[in-house]
Amino acid sequence: MSKFINLNEKRKKKEKKKLIMNIAFVAVAIYIIYVIYLTIRIPNDTVTIESGTLTAEESAIGYVIREETVVQGENYKNGIYQIVSEGERAAKKQTIFRYYGQNEEELKQKIEEINEKIQNALEKEKALFPTDIKNLEEEIDKKIENLRLISDVQELADNKKQIADIIFKKATIAGENSKSGSYIKKLVSEREKYEKKLVQGSEYVVAPESGVVSYRVDGLEDLLKPEGFEEITIDKLEQLDVKTGKIVSTSNESAKVINNFNGYIATIVSSKAAKEAEVGKNVLITLASGKEIKATINYIKDQDNDKKIIIFKLNELFDELISYRKLSINITWWSAAGLKVPNDAILEDENNVNYVLKKTTTGTKKCFIEVLKTNEKYSIIRPYSVEKLKELGIDISKYDGLEVYDNIMLYPKK
Repeated sequence: MSKFINLNEKRKKKEKKKLIMNIAFVAVAIYIIYVIYLTIRIPNDTVTIESGTLTAEESAIGYVIREETVVQGENYKNGIYQIVSEGERAAKKQTIFRYYGQNEEELKQKIEEINEKIQNALEKEKALFPTDIKNLEEEIDKKIENLRLISDVQELADNKKQIADIIFKKATIAGENSKSGSYIKKLVSEREKYEKKLVQGSEYVVAPESGVVSYRVDGLEDLLKPEGFEEITIDKLEQLDVKTGKIVSTSNESAKVINNFNGYIATIVSSKAAKEAEVGKNVLITLASGKEIKATINYIKDQDNDKKIIIFKLNELFDELISYRKLSINITWWSAAGLKVPNDAILEDENNVNYVLKKTTTGTKKCFIEVLKTNEKYSIIRPYSVEKLKELGIDISKYDGLEVYDNIMLYPKK
């Protein structure tokens, strides 16, 4: 019996010893973990606070949406003669272009031949012409002299037409006072006949509304319009047969009038800043040329795959936004300036209030801060005011200011 008791006591002692060893092992493990924690929490460096700027940016493809009206006449197969040039403004009901008439080139050639005949007939005249004739001759000489200085093709054509009109006017006057008057009259009459045919064969097209005239018609005017935002999807945008950065070709059949005071750019975005975007917020859009445009978030539509369609409203349409339909852009979602610090320097107390530890001659001092903006590495901060600290119930005695060039402790996250 005593032998059984002894064995039982030995077993108990052995189990007690094992329990003590396990407790000791757990204690050592806890101590090691605590030491590691302290090692992580102990700052191994300092950083100097500087003034800086943070931005949240994102590159994207922009689809230009315009308020535009396409105009086309009946004789669109004849080709267009531009009266209002690309990019110029036109008033409502103003003639912006005309279609060439039937046999127009042939008629213009005949008029040119008659002009030469009239000029030759006038040069052979020896009679003294009235003062009006001499003034017209001087005007012709000046315009001929100016032709050498003109490089623009359209301006050159306009000046040649003006010279022909002056010659015609001169011929009309001279016909009454020259020996060959009947011949010149006949030429003048013949020219008037051809000019009448030329005018009658042309179809003139006017602007339905005031705006900027463009001949870059791509057939997407009814698809990408301000009234159809709800119908726009990622699939519809990505399936458009448009190359990024390609200038829309000039049409020889139609034109359009654009409201250049309002334009829009639709984008497909998925960044953190895009997910936090709100209608009415202002952004900055930078074009490939470096041109910066202020814009406002006008419309947001959630899509699959964590993406969004965001449409920005522009207060002005520049040449690039008239000439292109699809282009590369850079979006600056926000920009903040102030005290710039690494995120590894920002700590949080038991009340979830952010602070940094400022290095002083006697050690460190806690500085409570407000984080204004943050990205992956840095934050823009400002120290809390005394009033804000009181509002948060923070002991004012722990308050300390924070300025540029102060040194703060870093707590790298491992």
